[in-house]
Parts: sequence; C-alpha cells; structure tokens
Amino acid sequence: MDIILATLMLLYNLMTGNGEESISAKQLGAAYLNASAGKAIVSSDLGVFGPAQPAPAGEPGKKADPQPATPPIKGVYVTAHSAGGERMKSLLGLLDNTALNSMVIDIKDDNGYITYPTKTPELLGLGTPQKYIRDIGSLMTTLSQHRVYPIARVVVFKDSVLARKQPDLSFRYKDGTLWKNGKGEGFVNPYRKEVWEYNVAIAKEAAKLGFKEIQFDYVRFPEGFEKKADALVFDKTELSRVDTVAAFVKYAREQLEPLGVRVSVDIFGYAASVPAAEGIGQDFTKISEEVHVISPMVYPSHYSTGWFDQQNPDLSPYETIKGAMVDTHKKLDPIGETKPIIRPWIQDFTASWLGTGHYTKYTKAQVDAQIQALADTGINEFLLWNAGNKYTAGVNYR
Repeated sequence: MDIILATLMLLYNLMTGNGEESISAKQLGAAYLNASAGKAIVSSDLGVFGPAQPAPAGEPGKKADPQPATPPIKGVYVTAHSAGGERMKSLLGLLDNTALNSMVIDIKDDNGYITYPTKTPELLGLGTPQKYIRDIGSLMTTLSQHRVYPIARVVVFKDSVLARKQPDLSFRYKDGTLWKNGKGEGFVNPYRKEVWEYNVAIAKEAAKLGFKEIQFDYVRFPEGFEKKADALVFDKTELSRVDTVAAFVKYAREQLEPLGVRVSVDIFGYAASVPAAEGIGQDFTKISEEVHVISPMVYPSHYSTGWFDQQNPDLSPYETIKGAMVDTHKKLDPIGETKPIIRPWIQDFTASWLGTGHYTKYTKAQVDAQIQALADTGINEFLLWNAGNKYTAGVNYR
C-alpha cells in the first residue's frame, strides 16, 4: 500500500506543478488522489485558501482543532491602515519571498472601530465601522492569491468607542462620568453578555469573509483594576474576574469552532511565569484550556530587571525568550490533551524608551536569536510584532 500511495503522490506532484497558477490543478489533483487512496492524504484547500469551512461535529463542549492539517504558522502583524493601503504591497512581497505565511490583521482595532464598512445590522447596533479597509472582499481575494493564512485580530474589552457610545457597558465613577485609564483609553465590562455577543458577532463575520482564525486581544479587565474597582460603578455577577474572562473565551470558542475557524488569544508573556493575574482576570491555564492557539507576548523589552536572571532582558533576546518558553511549557504541560498550540509574539522593534544601557537596536541578529530560542524549546510557530509594520530584512524564519 505504501508503494501505491508513493506512486499516487508522485503523479499528484507531476500533475499540479508549483506556483500560484497551479492552485486549481492542485485542488483537482487532491480530489482525485484522495478518491484513489480512499482517504484524505492531501488537503484540497492547501490549508490556506478560501473561506473557513464548517468543522465536523465533535463531542459537545469539548475543544477540537478545526484545522488539524494546517502547517506551522509564522506571521506578521498588519494594521488596518497597512492592509488597506500602499504598505500592503511590500508586506505581501515579504511573505512571497520568505518562510512567513500569515498575517494578523486588525478587524476591530485598539480604539474599538470595526476597520471595514460592514453593513451587518447586528454589528452596526453597537459598532462603529471605518473605511480603513475599503474593500474587504478584494483584500481577502488578494490574501488567497498570495497563499496567506489570514488571522483576524479582534480587540475585545479595550474599546473606547463603545464605552463612549454606551457608557452603561463600561465602568463609571459614582458621579456618572466615564472611567478611562492613564492613556485616556476606555474599557467595556467583561461581565456584560452583550459585549461578548457583539465581539463574537464580529468574529463570525470575519469567518464568513474568509479568515481562518480569530485572534482575541485585550481579553481582560484594565490593568490595576483591583485597586480601582471599589470606586467604580458597573454591573457584575457572582463570578470572579478570572472565571468571567475564562467564560468569555469558552463561549467564543464554542460559537466559532463549528464554523471551522480556530480561536486564539493574546496574553501577557509573564502570565506563564506567575500565578493567575486576579486583578485583570487572566489565568494562563484556564484560558489556554479553551483556545486552539495561545499567543504569549514575550517581547524581551517587556520584562524588567531580574527576569530569567537577566540584568537587562532586552539585551538578551535568546535567554529571555528561552526562559519564557520553559515557563510556558511548565504551565501548560499538565493540562494534557487540552494544551493549545503555542505561538508566541516576538519582538521586531527597538524599545528605545527603556533608556540608554537598557535596550539595544533590534536587527537581524536579535530577531534570529528569538526564533532560535523558540526552536530550541520545541516551538515552531511565531508572530512578529512591529506597530508600524516595518519588519527586519534578511531574518532566518526557517
């Protein structure tokens, strides 16, 4: 049987060739090959093309990866402005010519704006769309043509737009004025089910548009919330903050998994190295048990003196990333079969705000060092963060 399968695979490769022009041939060839073999041995959508497909029904409530055949994801962050503007050309060129294969694109951004002109009534009720990405359909077609695995980033509870629009869904002082953090940013209340449903509705539309994964960010209460909660007016239930955030993640995954999309969550990197962050409601393990992918933000610049025995972690990217991954494995190994894919965010920016002697310019060497540290700890997926979407040339993405 092995000889027969090998022969079929040879015929498939001869029949389909290489390059974008052979996409249809590959899909047709895969169909013939799978039919001949009597089982699926080649993915007809190649893991990256077309809209997400409904996943087979699994055991109710039990997590199951809807895309088990997806290759390792190595991606970059892309703002809506870049996705809808001229910078997209250079970003597509980067992916065309390297081992990178994915883009994380803002669909609901850090302010709370929906980044394309949606016409869905359910979203327009609470949401405020913009035209940063003027033609979302055209964007999705382009991503498919370039074989880009598209991930929709949805910023959940940091939402200045919705907080202003509907203060009862946010946090207020006792005089009725809206609470904001030190940067003037508003958050909405994770206890409110309407907020859950709104963000998941955005995610569902992203799935229909063709995104293969939904990445939820700011899945937490504001930083330092435990110190200010008593001075604020907001609705809450009997659940703790940790259990409330975990319940949202579970709800989102159960709503989205049947659509064939993965669910991922960004989380502070240090969450893997400390007990649950009760103040902001993040428990690394509880969240990880409910997602297909966990993305700890392990930027060396975000660790302070002493982490992983480093005087200045930003100057030691290899040691810092390796230490963070060792702690991540220790935290997640005990959860067994519910352990998600670990796909960290790593640093491709220079943290000059740390001050002279505490930071270094991040070049190819520093980015390579982080990727090597991931490889040395058994991690073969990663995402690169640069707020301006300007990524270092010549990096060995493997």
